[in-house]
Amino acid sequence: MTKLPIAQTLHRKGHWTGPAQTCTLDYDARFLRRKRLTTDDGQSFVVDLAQTTSLDHGDALETDTGARVMICAAAENVLIVTGDNLARLAWHIGNRHTPCQVEDNRVLIQNDPVIAHMLKHLGANLTEAEMPFTPEGGAYGHGRTHAHAHGATAHAH
Repeated sequence: MTKLPIAQTLHRKGHWTGPAQTCTLDYDARFLRRKRLTTDDGQSFVVDLAQTTSLDHGDALETDTGARVMICAAAENVLIVTGDNLARLAWHIGNRHTPCQVEDNRVLIQNDPVIAHMLKHLGANLTEAEMPFTPEGGAYGHGRTHAHAHGATAHAH
């Protein structure tokens, strides 16, 4: 059995430099703790982080061999949301804890038929596209927007 390199160190985008291999992952696959991954050129390695982590496009994992692997956001099926009242549309997206990529004149979400139906009824213009999806992090810049509890101690809607 061949021993695979193990990545236990995460360098956030903008806080590392130097050469790196790349590993392209969609949004869902960039949320992990322990997993075997393969670089874009076919080299396998194991991620073993201390806690479940949301990896961002441009982050780098460092293996025990000293190699770095830059995480790249894969192209995936998204909806481009535009409309006359984009702020209102964005509020409804956020109120449903739907991850979204906020840009100047549009919002991108994963292609979800239920959310698409709601947005159409609110007057949104929707365009399907295949592109990298890099939604906003949580309230403090990292993490998943839908990763909080809705139990008795959670906020009320």
